[in-house]
Amino acid sequence: MNIQENISLKSHNTFGIDVKAKFFIEINGLAQLQKVLKLKAYPQKLIVSGGSNMLLTKDIEALVMHINLKGIDVSDENEDEVVIKVMAGENWHELVLWSLDQGYGGLENLSLIPGNTGTAPIQNIGAYGVELKDTFVNCTAMEIATGELVEFDKKSCEFGYRDSIFKNEAKGKYIITSVNLKLTKSNHQISTGYGAIEDELKRNGIVYPTVKDVSNAVIAIRQSKLPDPKELGNSGSFFKNPVVSKKTFEKLKKAHPEAPSYEVDKNQFKIPAGWLIEQCGFKGKRFGDAGVHEKQALVLVNYGNATGSEILELAQLIHQEVDRKFKIRIHPEVNIIK
Repeated sequence: MNIQENISLKSHNTFGIDVKAKFFIEINGLAQLQKVLKLKAYPQKLIVSGGSNMLLTKDIEALVMHINLKGIDVSDENEDEVVIKVMAGENWHELVLWSLDQGYGGLENLSLIPGNTGTAPIQNIGAYGVELKDTFVNCTAMEIATGELVEFDKKSCEFGYRDSIFKNEAKGKYIITSVNLKLTKSNHQISTGYGAIEDELKRNGIVYPTVKDVSNAVIAIRQSKLPDPKELGNSGSFFKNPVVSKKTFEKLKKAHPEAPSYEVDKNQFKIPAGWLIEQCGFKGKRFGDAGVHEKQALVLVNYGNATGSEILELAQLIHQEVDRKFKIRIHPEVNIIK
């Protein structure tokens, strides 16, 4: 069992934060994962996958387990639909591209989301009007305390907006090992009504888009607004878009008629956190090597040598200013490791 010591995690988190793991091991199989979980010499363990949804603020004293389980298989299909089993270590965007190459639909709006498949259910990742739960069948997870494999269907995952049971009651109790998704083989449900997808398609003269056309539009939009983590450290959207009551929404619109919003239901409205942050003057601001991206205020960035603590301090400052100016609280989408 190859447990390494004092390993930099800079390449294992998309923020590019240079902290060290006292102990580190790469997990390539389920049997190996079970064995490592039973190691009593390392009572504290931290799970790392694609590193896209975490902010590391200090060196890690625990055993860091990098989940690198690979494989994509068709587990069931008929003329119209296919169910695929995806192992947790598969890169999410590469999975989306693979599905499109097979002619499958359902994941196109989720193109270019950073991270690996195993973390997708934790966050219930979503973009441009589509969420993971829309194609999710179930996932298999290993219980950390026992090493037993447990299946979670859609209902038991308790999916919410960027939320699931894995961020609440089941937090720290399971490691997702694989995810089953149901995709379409024909009669694809094209979704272009959210964000700038329709404008991007029109710009390219596309009237009847295919799933690949939608994916290409999403990729173009995201690349125009979001920095590549390989070039500029970031974790994508740092904050969730707040969902507010009708009373709070009406008060906001009265003071700021131009404020963008999306109706969740007749009593709840979603306000873009990026707009709130931009109105507080943070867009493009830099505090040492920690900053807010110049094109998208929702994205916090590491210009080179920012520490996780500096990124966190900036996030806290933004949180306070948005609360002060709008009386609306925004909360991190990323998992902060303190």
